[in-house]
Amino acid sequence: MEKKGVLLVNLGTPDSSSVKDVRKYLREFLMDKYVIDLPVIPRWILVNLIIAPFRSPKSAKIYQELWTENGSPLLYYGKRLETLVHEKMGDDYFVRLAMRYQNPSIKKVLEQFKKNNITDLVVIPLYPQFASSSTLSSIKKVEEVLKELNYSPKVKMIKNFVTNKKFIQAIAENGNNYWKTGEFQKVLFSYHGIPERHIIKDCENGYCKLDENCCKTYNSNNTLCYRAQCYETSRLVAEAMGLQENQYDVAFQSRLETRARDPWLKPYSDIVTADYPKQGIKNVLAFSPSFVSDCLETTIEVGEEFAAIFHENGGEKWQLVESLNESQTWVEAIEELIKN
Repeated sequence: MEKKGVLLVNLGTPDSSSVKDVRKYLREFLMDKYVIDLPVIPRWILVNLIIAPFRSPKSAKIYQELWTENGSPLLYYGKRLETLVHEKMGDDYFVRLAMRYQNPSIKKVLEQFKKNNITDLVVIPLYPQFASSSTLSSIKKVEEVLKELNYSPKVKMIKNFVTNKKFIQAIAENGNNYWKTGEFQKVLFSYHGIPERHIIKDCENGYCKLDENCCKTYNSNNTLCYRAQCYETSRLVAEAMGLQENQYDVAFQSRLETRARDPWLKPYSDIVTADYPKQGIKNVLAFSPSFVSDCLETTIEVGEEFAAIFHENGGEKWQLVESLNESQTWVEAIEELIKN
């Protein structure tokens, strides 16, 4: 009996927390035209002569703080998910994890699929909300490698899973472990930010105007609008947790604005965080629902950097809800995506 293939794709991580490996990772990541959408020569100069040389030592220190006895959390939980999904699906399925940048590479993993004569392949980029800089980049890389390998399985691409009930349930279960204690006044859903211009590009029908009317209502016109997907994820998780609309906020982190005319999605998570204590909000529960595995942006940025901002401004209790990691309900969500 022929096996079916499942390719789980996440963003990537340096091979180690050394400056050399972090620099190598940053160069591959930032040279992606979907991440920095500049012409290739200006992009090469910016990445290789400015960003990578100067940012690598600083980033390496942060990665050293993130690293555990199991190495990179993103890779560790990705491999755990690979194992758990295989166990869930059974031996009729060939399940593998690949990273868009660095290792295990998409090419090396697809070579394994070809060697095992996999003719039906489900590709699941592990980004809940579609964005060109993450999902589309991963899809295009898979297509490029398939062509390079002269390998033509029947492929199903999962572009997002914002409304998957098991995915929403998994986040709500993690959150309610804290919210049900009654210790928190507010929930912050903090998503990775992207430039506003990316939203306009992804919404090719011209529907998205980046205002409240189009982004806060999720419908057939804006299924690939990243901002609308973030609001919908938050609304569904809030509903599953029993939150009222005034009990949670949506904001965006990790901004990198290089030009005044190149704004990123607002509101900014760090500014929202700093303002909470001034509003009398002293106890906050924070989520990062654009990530399914703990990583630098969750553990360090939201868990530590935002906590420091919150406390410096008079906040008392800041709690990061862990990512889905190896949650059984999350594994069931992947099962649904494969079988649907």
